[in-house]
Amino acid sequence: MKYLVLAGFIAVASLIYVLSSASANTAFFARDFPWLLGATAALSLAMLSLLSFQIWQLHRRIRAGQFGAKLTVKLLLVFGLMAVLPGAVVYTVSVQFLSRSIESWFDVKVDRALESGLNLGQTTLDTLQHDLNDKADAMALHLAELPGNKQASELNSLRDLYGVQEAALYGEGGRLLAVSGGRRFLPPTPDQRVLAQVRQQHPYSRIETMGGQGLVVRVMVPVNLLSLTETIPVLQLLQPVPTKLADDAQAVQLAYQDYQSLLLSRLGLKRLYGMTLTLTMVLTLLTTGALAFLISEQIAAPLRALAKGTRAVAQGDFSQMHPVSSRDELGMLTLSFNRMTRQLADARNVAEDRRAQIEKSFAYLEAVLAHLTSGVITFDEHMRVRSINPSAEQILQVQAHHLQGKKIYQWGIAAPHLSELADALIFQFKQTPSGEWQQQLGFNHAGHGGVLLVHGTKLPSSMEGGSVLVFDDITDLLRVQRDAAWGEVARRLAHEIKNPLTPIQLSAERIEHKLTGKLLPQDAEALHRSTQTIVQQVSAMKAMVNAFAEYARPLNAHLLPVDLNGLIRDVLELYNGEKSIQLELGGPLPQIMGDEKLLRQVIHNLLQNAQDAVTDVAEPLIHVSTTFSQSEVLLTISDNGAGLAEQVRERLFEPYATTKSKGTGLGLAIVKKIIEEHHGTISLDNAPQGGVIVCIRLRVVDDGLAS
Repeated sequence: MKYLVLAGFIAVASLIYVLSSASANTAFFARDFPWLLGATAALSLAMLSLLSFQIWQLHRRIRAGQFGAKLTVKLLLVFGLMAVLPGAVVYTVSVQFLSRSIESWFDVKVDRALESGLNLGQTTLDTLQHDLNDKADAMALHLAELPGNKQASELNSLRDLYGVQEAALYGEGGRLLAVSGGRRFLPPTPDQRVLAQVRQQHPYSRIETMGGQGLVVRVMVPVNLLSLTETIPVLQLLQPVPTKLADDAQAVQLAYQDYQSLLLSRLGLKRLYGMTLTLTMVLTLLTTGALAFLISEQIAAPLRALAKGTRAVAQGDFSQMHPVSSRDELGMLTLSFNRMTRQLADARNVAEDRRAQIEKSFAYLEAVLAHLTSGVITFDEHMRVRSINPSAEQILQVQAHHLQGKKIYQWGIAAPHLSELADALIFQFKQTPSGEWQQQLGFNHAGHGGVLLVHGTKLPSSMEGGSVLVFDDITDLLRVQRDAAWGEVARRLAHEIKNPLTPIQLSAERIEHKLTGKLLPQDAEALHRSTQTIVQQVSAMKAMVNAFAEYARPLNAHLLPVDLNGLIRDVLELYNGEKSIQLELGGPLPQIMGDEKLLRQVIHNLLQNAQDAVTDVAEPLIHVSTTFSQSEVLLTISDNGAGLAEQVRERLFEPYATTKSKGTGLGLAIVKKIIEEHHGTISLDNAPQGGVIVCIRLRVVDDGLAS
C-alpha cells in the first residue's frame, strides 16, 4: 500500500505539471488536451478506488474492534480537513477569477441586441398565428350553421372575406370535401392522428416549413355541426409568412446562432479550464487523502502493535517482541513493553516448572490412589465429598459422581444400599470430631452383609481442613479366617473323635457276642438293640468325621478343559428315573477349566439339596440350565420348594449352617470351596416364582492356555 500510494502521488504530480504546460502551449492544448483530460479522469478514478479501498479496510477494522482504527479515523479527519479547507478556498477563488477573466473577452450588449431581435421576430410570428386561429374559429362557426352541400360553395366566400390564402375542408378518414385557394395542386393531407385530435376538440396550430413556400402558418379546427350523427369535418387554413419577415427572422436567427457559437466557445473555455481546475483539485485531494491515510497508519501502527502484544500477553503468549523503529516516546514505550514481556515470560516459565512439579506430584498421588486396594474418600470442611478413588467405588459399588459433592447423610438418597454405612460414619465422626478413629462397620456387600475396616482422620487446617476416610473390605478376609478356623476345628475333631470310634464299636460288638446265650431272651433283645444303636451312631459319627476331614483337606484341583454340558448329562444319568428334573442346556458352549471329579461333586450336591427341598411339594420341579455370557459359562439350578428364610440365606455357605434335620451342614460350604478353587463365583437366592435358585459362573478356557 505504501508503494502504491507513492506511485499514485508521482503520477498525479506529473499529470498536473503536463496540464499546466498544455494550458500555456496553444498547439499542444488544441491537439492533446482531450487525452490529457481523459488521463486525468482515469487517474482520478484510480485514486478514488485506492482511497475507497483504504476506507473500506478501515471500516472493517472498526467493525472488528481492532485497536488503533478509531485513532486512524481521527488522524485521517484532521489531515483531511487540513487539506480540504485551504484547497476549497483556493479552488473557489480560482474558479471566480477564471470565470470573470473569460467573461471580459465578450461584449454583452451585442448578445442582448441579438436576443431582442430574435424575440421581436418570434413575437411577430406569434401574432400571425393567433390571427389565423381567430379567423379559423370564425369560419368554422359559420360553416357549422350550413348544410353539408353548401359548405363547399361557401368556403370560397369565407376565404375571401377573411383574407386567407388557402382553406380546405376534410371529412371522415381524411377525405377532402372542399378546397379554396390559388394553389395549382391539392393541399397536403394532414396526418390522421392530427385529424382525430382536432375532432376531439383540440385545435392544431403550427408554423411549418413547406417546400417552395418557406414558412407557413397551419391551423386546423373542428366544424361542430348541429347533427350529432354526422362525422365532424375539419377546417384547415394555410397562411404563408411574408417573405421579408421570414428573411429578417432567418437573418437574425443565423446571426444569433453564430454569436451563440462564440458564446459556446466562451462557455467551453470556461468549462474546460474549470474542469481542468476541478480535476486537478480532485486529484490533489484524493492523493492527500491517501497520503493522510498512510501517515495515520504509520502513526497508529506502533500503538496497534502494542495492543496486539497486550492481547497476546493476556492470552498467555509472551513470545511477541516488537522492533523499536524510533527513539521517540512511542519507541521508548515499545522498548518498555518488550522488557515487561520478557520478565513475564521468565516468571511464567518458573510458574510452569512449579506447576509441572505439582502436577507430577499430583499425578503420582492419583496413580497411588488409583492402584491402592484400599478405598479412600476425602471430605471438605463441610463434610462434602471431594474425591473418591476407584477402589472406593468398587468396594461401595457406587459411581463417584453419585457421591461427589454430597454430605454423608445424603448418601442414602444417591445409593440406598449405603444408608446403614452412612449412619454409622455419621455416628463415628460425631464421637470423634477431632483426631483419628478406627472401627469395623457393616455394610451391604453384593446384596449380602459385609464388613469394612474404616479409618477416619481429621486433616489439619493448613491443608484446607476436611477429613479423609480410608477403608478396606475385610468381608472375604473374615470369611477366610472363619473358614480356616472351621477347617482347623474340623481337622482336630476328625483327629480327636475318629480314633476312639472304632474301639467303641468293637467293644459293643464284643460285649454282644460274649453275652449272647447267657442272658434271658428279654435281656438279650435289649442288649442287641443297644448294640445296634451304638454301632449306628458310631457309623454316623464316622461319616461326620469323614466330612470334617474332607472339608479341612486341601482340594488340589487339577484344572483341565471340560465340556460342562457333557459333564451335566453324565451326572444326570444317575437321575434318569426323576421326572421332576428339567434340562435346558445352551449350546454349543465353550469349554471351561475344571476338575471333573470336583465338579461332579458340586452338581450332585446341588441336585441332592434341590430334591430335599421339593420333597413335600405336590408337583416338584428342578430346572437345570446353562448359558454363555461375557466370557463366562453360567450354570443355574433352581427348584420350586419353600425357599429360604432371610436369616438363614446369608449363612448357608458357612460350615454347619443347614435347614435339614439331618446332615452335617458342610455340603454348600464344600461346594463354595470347590467353585472358588475353580476361580468362579456362586450365589444362592430365593427365586421370584418361589423356591431357591443357585447360579454358578465359571471362566471359559483361555485360547493361549488351551493351546
